[in-house]
Formats: sequence, structure tokens, C-alpha cells
Amino acid sequence: MKPPSEDVLLFEPWDFEALSPAHAKDPELNERRLAARRRLDALAKAVVERGKASGLALESRTSLHHPHAFNGGAVRRLWAYVTRGKKQKARLARVLGAELGRDLDAAYRNAYLCLALEHEALEASLRIHPEGWYDGQNMLQRLAAEGQGPLLGRLRELEGFRLRIDDWKGEWRAGPSLEPERLAEFFRYYKPGEHRFAIERRWPAPAGAREAVLAPGVAASLVGEVTRLFDVYRWIAWSEESDFLFAR
Repeated sequence: MKPPSEDVLLFEPWDFEALSPAHAKDPELNERRLAARRRLDALAKAVVERGKASGLALESRTSLHHPHAFNGGAVRRLWAYVTRGKKQKARLARVLGAELGRDLDAAYRNAYLCLALEHEALEASLRIHPEGWYDGQNMLQRLAAEGQGPLLGRLRELEGFRLRIDDWKGEWRAGPSLEPERLAEFFRYYKPGEHRFAIERRWPAPAGAREAVLAPGVAASLVGEVTRLFDVYRWIAWSEESDFLFAR
């Protein structure tokens, strides 16, 4: 599959400024934010296609680009979610039962791959929201069943990424130098349903509106970086092939 064209990927300084504290509530910048949202959407669709080529059934969705009650009247972050497809959501809903499985259509209630734009950065990540606790629990149960080795090996392949819990200042860097003791420390703190989980990589925004735009290659690399997360996503997220949600 051909990557999206460079004009789609060319994030400009004002894409970031439109999300700044000074402009996040300004409806006059909706058009600017919509253009950035469309760029993210194009990137997410490219991730979905790459997933299809590697046997992952995924779907994408984008966030609101205008101030609304849903986002507190301010747009501080634009993102594209890439989540499990409808069939996998239906299968997970059956496993969880009617009560727990009824809200799976909401993207953040699934482990999701994310392409995001904030005032200060571009981001590629894998995230689990507290309300998607079942994917976090699936990960912990798989760790208990298989030990650290399989996950540690996958994380050591992710040079440039870091593990995060909520907005804690502490961070655990992925890549070849990640030690078993550090990974064990991370999982002593992380609690599904209570904490946000992330494996993320971020690129700083341009310093100001007069600076040069981000190189197209930087934005295009978001697709490649999210694709690098496919293997760890397969291991972590519940699926018929990774079914560790309930202890056996």
C-alpha cells in the first residue's frame, strides 16, 4: 500500500497552535483543527490497511475538532483511535456478558492504537483506558501465565517508546536496555480499571508559528511507528488468540 501523500501529512505550526491554551476554546479555529483531524484520519486509515495486510482486523475513529460539552468546551488534543474491529468487539462482548459488554463500541473502552496531536507534540501510542480494564486484566493474566519473557522481548524491540502510567512523572523506557527488574516494577504499580496504561512515543512540536513545518517524513513515520506496535498489541489485547481474561 502507498503511504498517504505528503500534503496530507504536512502538519504545520498552526495545527499545534489551534490546540494551545490560548486557542483551544476558539471556534474560529475549527477549520484549522478540522484540517489536522483529516490528516490524522488519513494516517489512521493507513494503519488499518497495514493491519489488514498482517491479519489484524482493525477500525479507526477520530475525535471532535470543535469545542463541545463533550470535551469541556476546549480542544486540547486531536486523535485517531485504531481499535479491534466489530467482529472482535462482538466476541469480547459475549465473553464479558451483556452488562459489561454493552459499551464496547466506544473506542476508548478497547485497547487502542493512537495517533495524536497536542499543542506540544505528535504522538504514536498503544493505550488502555481505565474503562477498558478487561484488556489490562488480559495483559496481567497473560503475564502471570507466561512470565515476563514474551512481553519483555517485544518491548525491547520498541526503541524510542516508553511505558507510562497515567500522568505519573516516572517512566520506563522500552528498547534493548529495558531490564526485567524495571518491567516488574512497572507492573507492581499498574492496576487495570484504576490507571491509564500507555506505550508511547512523542515528537516535539515546532517552537512557534514562524518556525518551519514538521518534515513530512516525521509525520509519515507515525504510521510506521504505530505499525511497530502491532506485535505487542496482539500480545496484550484480548482476542481469541490471546484469551487470558479470566484466570484458569
